[in-house]
Amino acid sequence: MDPNTNRGPEEYGEQDAPAPAPAAGGSAAAPGGPARTVQLVSGPYLLTVNPVDGSEIEPCPPGEQPAVPGKHGPEERAELARAAAPPALPVSAGRQGALLERAEETDRLVRLLSRGRSVRVTGPSGSGRTRLLDAVATACEGLAPDGVVRLSGYRRTPTDVMYELFAAVHRAPLHRPDRGELLRLLGEIGAIVVLDDLEFGGAALDELLGATPECAFLFAATPDIAAPSPGSHLEEVSLGGIGRDACRELLAGVVGRPLTDDEAAWAADLWFESEGLPLRFVQAGALLRQRTRTGQDTFDAYGEHSDDAAAGDGQGGTAGPLPTVAEAASPAPLIAAGLSEAARETLRFAVALGGELPHQAHLPALAQDTHADAALGALLDCGLITPAGGHYRLAATVEDQLTAAGYDDGAGERALTAAQHYAWWAGHPSVTPERAAAEADAILAAMSVLTGSRESGHPSAAVLLARTAAPAFAAALHWNAWERSLRHGAEAARIAGEVAEEAYFHHELGVLALCTGNLDRARAELEASIGLRGVLSDRRGAVAGRRALALVADRSGTFTPPAGTATPAGEEVPDARTEESASPPGGVPAALAAAPAVDATAPTVVTHAVTGGGKNAGKGGTRTGGRKAVVLGARRNLVAAAAGALLVAVLGTVVTLGAVSGNDNGGPGGKVKTEQSAEPGKDGDGLPADQPGTGGSRTGQGSRPGTGGPGSTAPGTGGRPTGSPAPSTGATDPTTGRPTDGGTNPTDPTTRPTDPTTRPTDTGTGTGRPTDKPTDKPTDKPTDKPTDKPTDKPTDKPTDKPTSQEPTGTTGNPAPSSANGSSSAATTTSGGTGGGTDV
Repeated sequence: MDPNTNRGPEEYGEQDAPAPAPAAGGSAAAPGGPARTVQLVSGPYLLTVNPVDGSEIEPCPPGEQPAVPGKHGPEERAELARAAAPPALPVSAGRQGALLERAEETDRLVRLLSRGRSVRVTGPSGSGRTRLLDAVATACEGLAPDGVVRLSGYRRTPTDVMYELFAAVHRAPLHRPDRGELLRLLGEIGAIVVLDDLEFGGAALDELLGATPECAFLFAATPDIAAPSPGSHLEEVSLGGIGRDACRELLAGVVGRPLTDDEAAWAADLWFESEGLPLRFVQAGALLRQRTRTGQDTFDAYGEHSDDAAAGDGQGGTAGPLPTVAEAASPAPLIAAGLSEAARETLRFAVALGGELPHQAHLPALAQDTHADAALGALLDCGLITPAGGHYRLAATVEDQLTAAGYDDGAGERALTAAQHYAWWAGHPSVTPERAAAEADAILAAMSVLTGSRESGHPSAAVLLARTAAPAFAAALHWNAWERSLRHGAEAARIAGEVAEEAYFHHELGVLALCTGNLDRARAELEASIGLRGVLSDRRGAVAGRRALALVADRSGTFTPPAGTATPAGEEVPDARTEESASPPGGVPAALAAAPAVDATAPTVVTHAVTGGGKNAGKGGTRTGGRKAVVLGARRNLVAAAAGALLVAVLGTVVTLGAVSGNDNGGPGGKVKTEQSAEPGKDGDGLPADQPGTGGSRTGQGSRPGTGGPGSTAPGTGGRPTGSPAPSTGATDPTTGRPTDGGTNPTDPTTRPTDPTTRPTDTGTGTGRPTDKPTDKPTDKPTDKPTDKPTDKPTDKPTDKPTSQEPTGTTGNPAPSSANGSSSAATTTSGGTGGGTDV
């Protein structure tokens, strides 16, 4: 239930202990109830706040786009102003009196604002800045079309202030416009904006002023805040203390009676020491009231002042001596000592929470006192607390004074109690996100204390509180508190070792960064969340993270399709074999739901599209023509193709040179000669009668089988020479260069093997072993046959044909550039090997 509306008995403290907190990792809903999910529009995104698996974000569908925001009327603005103000508390009549010695400043500020000028009021804490702003805001009603808008700059950034101004003027539930639309809508606002507790200046202040050209601002800040830039054109108004007489009048009004002479003298000394700050005289009045009371009889059961307190002689009494000036300079412990126990316990909780005070509806449960909510009024009447936005906090220097007096004892346990209470309360179904956001400062203070604590159980309590409150802050569009709670939760989860909760907080931070346009941070947070959830095998959470990460990649222009749906630029798909179809290097997708969009600026690639599968893939294509190479012009692929072609050329050259190197010392180089007749049946090996040797000058000496010499014929190869091919030199006679003189060489085979390096022009005589054996055989048979036939034929045909046929027909080894890896020699047995006249 909402503690500020229909409060039940349990919220008046009628319970022995704070309500039990939900289990760690539970959702922000009541025990056993469903998780509360909220859908809102943030710029171009549709955000679903899911407290279980993490928020989901997607592009907003056209039907979900919100309408153009309209503006609130005067009645709606007044209602919103009352809701944003701190709760009204009963105070003494002296605190509600007229503003002393501020009429001149008030008139000046009203005149400047009515002219459309923006003003910054600078004054120390306790100088009455908030009271002055209230008076000016009341006087400026009706001057601007959109009225007077009261905002708080307490722990707010310029972006937070701009969005709060938008929400205060425009009617846009569950809609947070993006930056461009926000600036457009702010430019249409014409209002007087009163901003208290300003915490930024310089360029940040210029950003706010530039976004709202039609608004007049009244800022209030302390002197320690950065000054505005020279070009901001802000009017500066300094606010100091009030005069001695005004201070004496204020003190008498707080005490509720005229001052005695001693009290007036004491007030004069205090005025000199405090420089006339009004807050110091409010606190001094509380000290004087305590002098006229009798200790415990000062307060009734409700913690309020008793009406029957003794007043001594009616002129101030003589209950005790006046406080010294030193005691008056640090009055908080003395004032607290005269308050009720519930009020002192409230102060201890405020010290434990870093100066933040919970709403008065939470005090009975926290202080374990049914009437602790009434103590807040007493604290305000004594000047120990001051308004800060929609709640209260300790006044300036009060926290330090109470800490020195020992009010911070047990601060860790009180922060833990507050965190457990808020974790239960924020997750209750009746508590709206807006009400939870109003308690953001106290909730964040409890998180901060527990996150920095190393006591057992404190980080886990901070994790639970952050997990419960963060979705409420997101749904209430209080995204500054949302981000701070997520960061506290992530740090506390890391300390506590709760990996699942840490993954959740990183996911939420990534979604928040995506909504605010910080893509780099969104990518880093989402990748961290996906990695942690992958370790935990959290499939649902990992899927939500991958969807958000894909949206980040799409928005940043670096979207990469899933593995298998596309080939990276510069990577070639290997050719398909005959027994299998080609698959891309990225893998084959499980399902091709839709083809990804083609980016016109993406680099092109070279791919080989294989339409056939199985054995048909390598047969040239039986259905669609086989493989189809699509050249799209990628520079890297062209360079790779050129490098491959160059490599093939170099390898071919090397192999050719290696083959030729076997004939460098001379010899016929595997050419078929008329005198190299190998007659089957002679010696049973079919070797030629005359072949070059294995080394030295090639003078026609034959090589033995198996020696591997150039021009040798391996047994069982059908007369195919095993030597390397010799380069073609033209179709001339191997001995004389004339094919017509073919009848004389067979008679003298010893003169036939001339130097092959200069052949066919050099016809020197040969030496070596062929002088012994070939002199008998070639003189009998070749003298008859070659003289008739080669004289006619070689003169016409060999001059043209052997030029192109000799390298392929007479070579003993296959050509290195053959397409199928095999070649056949053109040599034949007997006369086809070289019998006959010189050709």
